[in-house]
This record gives sequence, C-alpha cells and structure tokens, in this order.
Amino acid sequence: MSFLQLENKTFLICGLYNKKSIAYHAAECLLSQGARCVYAVKDNAIKEKAERFISDSDIFVCNVENQDEIDSLCEDVSRLYPKIDGMLHSIAYADFSEGFKPFHQTSKKSFLQAIDCSCYSLISLANAFKDLFDRDASVVTLSVPFTKIALANYSYMAAAKAALESSAVYLAQSFSQFSNIRFNVVSAGMLRTSAAAGLPQYMKLALYAENLTFRKRSLDTKEIADVIAFLLSCRSSAINGQAVVADAGMSVNAYDMEMLDIFYRKKLNLADNPQ
Repeated sequence: MSFLQLENKTFLICGLYNKKSIAYHAAECLLSQGARCVYAVKDNAIKEKAERFISDSDIFVCNVENQDEIDSLCEDVSRLYPKIDGMLHSIAYADFSEGFKPFHQTSKKSFLQAIDCSCYSLISLANAFKDLFDRDASVVTLSVPFTKIALANYSYMAAAKAALESSAVYLAQSFSQFSNIRFNVVSAGMLRTSAAAGLPQYMKLALYAENLTFRKRSLDTKEIADVIAFLLSCRSSAINGQAVVADAGMSVNAYDMEMLDIFYRKKLNLADNPQ
C-alpha cells in the first residue's frame, strides 16, 4: 500500500472543464495512486469533450445553480457507488462578459451568481452527499491566496472566494457533529488554466506573480494536484477547516528585492528624464 493509501478509494471530482483544469490533474494524480474518480461537469457539451480524454470513468452532468440537478447527481452516483471517500470542489464562475468594472460597480446579479456558483455550490453538494460520504471522507475546495488583499483584476471573484473559505470552516464544524468528514481549502497561486485566462489582463498578473515567488518560476497545475491528493488522503487527517496556501511564496514576498530594484530603476529613470 502506498503512503497516501488511496487505493480503491472513490472520489467525486466536480468542475472538470478540460485537460488544463486543476480538476483533471487532481484526478490524474488520484488515479495514479489507485483511486477511482467519478466526474461531474456543468453541461453535455463539456461531457462530450471530456469523454474524448477520459476513459473507464463515469461522467455526470450537473449545473450546480440548479438544486434539482445536484439531487439527481447524488441519486445517480449512489446507484453505482455505495460510498464516496472524498470530493474535490473545483467550481468557480464570474460573469465578465460586459467587461471589467471597478468593484463598486459590480451588479447585484453578477455578484450573487458568483456566490451561488463559487461558494454556495459547495454547501449544496456537501449537504446532498452527506449520507453517501464515508464517515472519514475528505472534501477539498479551491480558493486563491489574495482574498484579503486588493487585486483589482480579480474583482468580486475574490469576495466569492472569501465566502467559500469561510463556508469550508463552518462546514467542517457542522459535519463534525455527526462524522469525521473534513473540509479544507487549497489557496492556489496563479495558474495557466482556461478559467484563469478569462480574468482581465491575466498574463500580466501571471508574469508578475511568477516573479514574486521565491523560486522565480510559475506554478505547475500538477503541483496543486499533489496538494489536493494529500488533503483528500487519510495522511492529512489532522488538517480540518484550514486554507493551505500553495503559491511558492508569492503571497508573502511583497518586498522581493529584484522587483524592488526594477521599481527603483524605473523611478530613477523617470526622475532623470522628466516628461
């Protein structure tokens, strides 16, 4: 048996989109350790695409904005699997179709939809699957390491992620009343996924974040997948209600000397060459 002891465990993977998704890499990591993965995707179009690169696994359709679909997902999964050993909640959505706006101009509709998809869906899924989860199951969701700092380009999505982190804590407390089910958050740094690419000026953010890491190298999605696999395993049994930051040091390296030197030289150049 391997260190993570994931052999023959069954995990529900929610939020798969394509092969760049964190959900995909996390599932691949779990599968490599002998686990089984059951997938839940948003719609039939994504399911059809997923079936091209996923084999020998069940893929269900569930739009988490619809409670009936969440209930149906649980019923469909329960018919095939007597228990689920854990769940990855890799779901987030924010509507930037009208372009980027300052935070104070966020519409109520967009804000509430982001909260519903990105945060409340974890609560709905956890509640629906509470009786199907193994008593010692582990649930992992995904956030970002900048919910408490102002990253203008991330806008109201950061507020939704902050609500998600808080919800994970309260779910951990609530579920402890009848089980040992754990809820944890992986706060992942900048990744080059399809979802992240939808953020305004994302490449500028990603390059800046890369230079703020201690190692001066961007994160690989597989690194986040490894953290997720650990938290889903019994080896992380002492961790509950926590946000584990996985960003190669980016969020604690605001005064990086190389970045300060660049800023300082730019300021000197502007002073020597006034416009």
